[in-house]
Order: sequence, then structure tokens, then C-alpha cells
Amino acid sequence: FKSFKPTQLTFYVRETERQTLDSQESLSTPGFRTVSITLNTRDLRSTVLGILDSCSLSTEHIQSPNVNVDSQPHKEVPGMFYRPVKWDKTYYTFTGFKDPEEELEQAQRVETALISWLDMNENDAKKKLKNSLPLREELDRLKAELSYQLQLSNIRWQRSWGIAHRCSQLHSLSRLAQQSPEVLRNAKGRTVIFTDRSGVSATGHVMLGTMDVHHHWTKLFERLPSYCNLHRKQMILEERISHLLGGMQVTYMEELQSLLTIEEYYSTLDLFYSRLLSQRLSFHPRSLRGLQFILEKDRYAPRLHELGHFMIPTICDPASLHWFILTKVQEARDKQKRKEELKVNERELTKTCAEKFSLKRLYKDPSVSSAQMIHCCKRLLEKPLPYLQGMHLCISHFYSVLQDGDLCIPWNWKI
Repeated sequence: FKSFKPTQLTFYVRETERQTLDSQESLSTPGFRTVSITLNTRDLRSTVLGILDSCSLSTEHIQSPNVNVDSQPHKEVPGMFYRPVKWDKTYYTFTGFKDPEEELEQAQRVETALISWLDMNENDAKKKLKNSLPLREELDRLKAELSYQLQLSNIRWQRSWGIAHRCSQLHSLSRLAQQSPEVLRNAKGRTVIFTDRSGVSATGHVMLGTMDVHHHWTKLFERLPSYCNLHRKQMILEERISHLLGGMQVTYMEELQSLLTIEEYYSTLDLFYSRLLSQRLSFHPRSLRGLQFILEKDRYAPRLHELGHFMIPTICDPASLHWFILTKVQEARDKQKRKEELKVNERELTKTCAEKFSLKRLYKDPSVSSAQMIHCCKRLLEKPLPYLQGMHLCISHFYSVLQDGDLCIPWNWKI
């Protein structure tokens, strides 16, 4: 065993009422006392006993020779109670993760009537929206300045972070641009996405992990030129796959697929290409041009999406895939045509709704389809809704007032 140095550890313990009366040691801050211990043994049991004793906590449950953790059923200690982990609301605001309590409340309000809900939440939404206006202006300014300074194609966010956190992320990027202007020139012409991890996405966008420090971002920008070669190899591989599948194009859709790095996506393409080569499929050259497909890693059978593109597992049997595609070609083309018609209709209705209700912004959650958005807008246009004037309205699957004042309503709202 290696020798080790004893470690001095100092921390503070909040006093209970009884401990405060008994203790002679106190801090200038009421309710706390200093605890200093020395970690000088490799014995875990004696270390834990020493810590508990220093904090004036009971050690009976450890010192008892009859206690067997593995065989004894758990018994509640008198005075203790079960408390599940409950994160503060700011945790979900910062991470962009969904609050399970809020989701439960939203599920319980599924049958809420639209008019009554807007009536109850109008003032709260307007207050939050008013408070967020300075930050919204700051966000627009920072985004425009950075896009111009770094000559970026776009700046986007993967999660629905609040305005304040988006501003903070842009400030971090701005500071990095001031500290390392030469390195950030490598981002010229690219799209920057703030997300959970750093890297280059399957579509060539720069992903900046919001939990990473500037050092990680700097290293990523330094390596950007090296990704060009991998991107070229990816495009060549996509062309070869397309040739084997009668001209059908392999594509990557961020809104339907998990966010992959270019390395992960290339590996997926390479695996699929190898399986296709093992059993060449007899598609007529260019017979499937105009059709698209995406690759899935967690499925075993191919399927046709409602938007007209095929969803093909990377480990799908080539012979079964060949038969499936041949039987679904016309249906796929019909759905693609329908998709384009829906998009045009959706844009027109969204614009009409925004103008009628004088909305500042009308948008939808990525999980809401064009058909659902059209259905919602048509019904909204039939109602007088003065509550919506000047608001930001998001069409989603539930009712909610977001932290910056955006109103969320389900696409299939009830009267």
C-alpha cells in the first residue's frame, strides 16, 4: 500500500435547538458550528464513526455488533422520515430537463378549457413577458453581434432553456471570442448549437456543451479544420449507400433523431454500408430518386413515417428491406407530396392566426405535427381570443406559462 498524508477536513454543521444549548462552540453566523477532523486511517468504519461523533450524531446503529446490513430488513430510525429527492425549480430551468411535478400537473389539467385557462393565466403571463423584455432584447443583440463577428450561419439551442440562460451562454461565447479570436475564426460559415455536450454534429454544426468550460470549447474550435476530411468521407459514404438503394437519399433529421456527433454518425453509416455490400440489392438505378430515409439504431424492422421518409434499422436484413421498400414506394411518394402541401397550409394558417390575434410570436413544439398545427389554427380562428394580443404563443401538448411569459396550449384544446 502507498503511504498517505493525514488530511485535515473542516466544514460546518447546522445546529438543532438542543445542540445549540449544549454546545459551547459557535460561529458568528447563528445556527452553525465548525467541525474539524483529521482523516488518518484507511479503516472506513472508524472514519465514519469519527465523523459522526464530531458532528454529535448517533453512532449506535454502526457500533451495534448485531447489525448486518445485507441480511437485516430496513427499519426506520425514530424521528426520521422518508424524503425523496426533490430538485429545486431552478435545476430544471438551468438544465432544460422536464420537471416531473409540472408534467404531472399538466397531465391532470388535460381537460382544462382553453378560455377559462387563458382567463386565469393572462395576468401571470403578461407580467412574466414584461419582465423578460429587456433580456429578450439583450438576447437578440448578442446573437446578432456574435453571428456578425464570427460570421456564423446561425446560433441555435437544443433545449428550451430560458432567456436568461441563453444570454449567459452567449456571454460565455463572447468572452471566448475576445480571448481567442484567432481560434474562433475556424467557425466561419458554421451553425453553433448550445447543447449537452461539445463536438461536431452529424450535419457539421458546432455543438457547445453548456456544462463544459472554455478550455473544452477552445480545443473544439482548434480541431474544427480536422473535421473537414471526415465530413468529406461521410458524404462519399452517403453517395455510395444512395447508389445501392436506387438513388434514395440517406438523411439526418435533428427533430426526429437523437443528436449524434459526426464520428458516431459515420460509424453508423459505415456499419449499414457493410451490410448492404454483403448482399447487393437489385434496385433499378435512380428508380428511388426523390425518396429519403433515416437510419435507426434501436429497431429491427423498417417502417414508413407519416411524412413520407423510410426509417431503416442499421441491422435490418437486406432482403427484407428490399421487399419492404418495393411495396411502399408509391405510398412514400404520396406522403411526401402530402407533406409539402401540409407545410404550405401550415405556414399560411400560422401567419393568419398571428395577424388576427396580434401575436408577438406563434410557434409550435417540435413534437407537434403539421397536421396538428393546422387543426389547432383553424379552430383558433373561429374564436374571439382578446387574451392573446401581444403574447408569445406555443402550440404544444399541454397548458403552461413558461418562465419568460410564453403561453403553451395543447394543439387539441377543449372549449
